[in-house]
Amino acid sequence: MNTKALMTSSAIILALIGISLIFFPKEILGYLELSTSDALELLMQIIGSLYFAFAMLNWMSKGSIIGGIYNRPIAIANLTHFVIAGLALIKGILANPSLSYIIWSIAIIYSIFATLFGIVAFKHPVRENKIDNQTSSK
Repeated sequence: MNTKALMTSSAIILALIGISLIFFPKEILGYLELSTSDALELLMQIIGSLYFAFAMLNWMSKGSIIGGIYNRPIAIANLTHFVIAGLALIKGILANPSLSYIIWSIAIIYSIFATLFGIVAFKHPVRENKIDNQTSSK
């Protein structure tokens, strides 16, 4: 699997979410039809900083070998994030199917990333390289 593309795309998605939460917390709360308060806006900005930090981690790791035992903490952290958030989004959609198409879209994106990071976390990347090297030497 091309982990560089996966890490780059997840970094971009997480950065967009993070920047949006940092700079537009009031607008996002209004769009979600939630009451706004100073404490909730601050919490949204803190969550945004976590998203942005995760994006930076993925961006800085995109050139590394990831999978199996290689950079396992990065793979497991991404898997954990996308699985837990994806399940929460799916649970929310099942409880309230009339949620915005944006929530549906985010749930689909998170499910895809959860699946891909599951493959990366539990598949050994060297095996593919050995097979490629054996076929090229024949």
